[in-house]
Amino acid sequence: MSTTDTQFLEDFAEMSRFGATPGGGVDRQAGTQADHATRKWFGDWLARHGFEETVDDAGNQFGTVELNPGAPYVLVGSHLDSQPLAGRYDGAYGVLAAAYACARVAEEFGAGTQAPAYNLAVVNWFNEEGSRFAPSMMGSSVFTGKMPLESALATTDGGGITVGQALAGGHRRPDGKAPGLASVALYAEIHIEQGRTLEESGTDVGIVHRTWAASKYRVTVDGAQSHTGATRMEDRRDALYGAALVITAARELTAEFEPGLLHTSVSEMNVLPNSPVTVARQVLMNLDLRSPDEDVLARAVALLDKRIIDAAESSRTAIALELTHSWGLVGYQPAGVELGRKSAEHLGFTHADVMTVAGHDSTNLKDAVPTVMLFVPSVEGISHNEAEYTRDDDALRGMELLTEVTRRLARGDLRKENPR
Repeated sequence: MSTTDTQFLEDFAEMSRFGATPGGGVDRQAGTQADHATRKWFGDWLARHGFEETVDDAGNQFGTVELNPGAPYVLVGSHLDSQPLAGRYDGAYGVLAAAYACARVAEEFGAGTQAPAYNLAVVNWFNEEGSRFAPSMMGSSVFTGKMPLESALATTDGGGITVGQALAGGHRRPDGKAPGLASVALYAEIHIEQGRTLEESGTDVGIVHRTWAASKYRVTVDGAQSHTGATRMEDRRDALYGAALVITAARELTAEFEPGLLHTSVSEMNVLPNSPVTVARQVLMNLDLRSPDEDVLARAVALLDKRIIDAAESSRTAIALELTHSWGLVGYQPAGVELGRKSAEHLGFTHADVMTVAGHDSTNLKDAVPTVMLFVPSVEGISHNEAEYTRDDDALRGMELLTEVTRRLARGDLRKENPR
């Protein structure tokens, strides 16, 4: 193992102590003290390795290196925030791998062995997870113009704290020096797969070529508040019962299709009044449908609509679905996918084209600039869980691949052009 590899693993272990949980994971939701402490640690790392740290108005944290004055940036990164009681690798691995990749490539170009076409920048996107502040991928959404900055800063958590207030408690304030979208030519990101495909097939790395299609809803179930004991069963309009029927319907919907063609989930349930002796008057929750086939997703949505009607009738409640996010099968630029493949082949790594089921900041960036997205294996596909794990060999292999990709991007192998 090289000195760089050893240092990477040591740095990753040190970074993982911020927000560490008893179960071996981390809990550093966006804008919390644990998140701020991690960002401070990372800012110090950037300074020690020759990067200039800046933060933009949306809380995105950058480290820049100028190699070609006046040229745009190759931007590389992921996110340091986490879900509650989450794993150490989701997002954070990609940020540190990006930092190491950029530092190594900058050193190579600084030695004069190659002439760079672009400058380099590392990014830690703010609030990718969306657990404390919804929606997810907030920082990259603002960066790419998909979400107004004012809306992001005004977003509140469950306690009424705004994003703006949470960011004000951080280690560094915006100074107007952070890169903007206009100064970014290309983007690359590496992430743990969060699934079992690479591990089960014994494949070293994944080259992401497309996203799954998805439809996300905010579900409101309205019933009538009443006494849990005294109210006759036939008189009850129990919003929690209606919600349970929706949850069951969403799960059972997957059996209507071949295995692997539909994923469904319900999450973040809020029950009112949430009293032990009161029938719920309202339930709010999120419902998520995803598929690698747009026709399957459309049929699933149609079936769900019918089951929602049935659930409302059975529970004597009013159930409303508000579509909050949706997208089809969206591809990454073929030239970027091919660059990822060539990089893996050059290094002798086995590779496969894979689709991403989860959302990542790269899914925002790919709509603005040519983007390369890479995966490394996840043990047993476990993610958003303290048991999340990627083996050291896989993590180091991914860092090496990202370094090769960054090297090729920086020297101009993939020129900025219309991403579509």
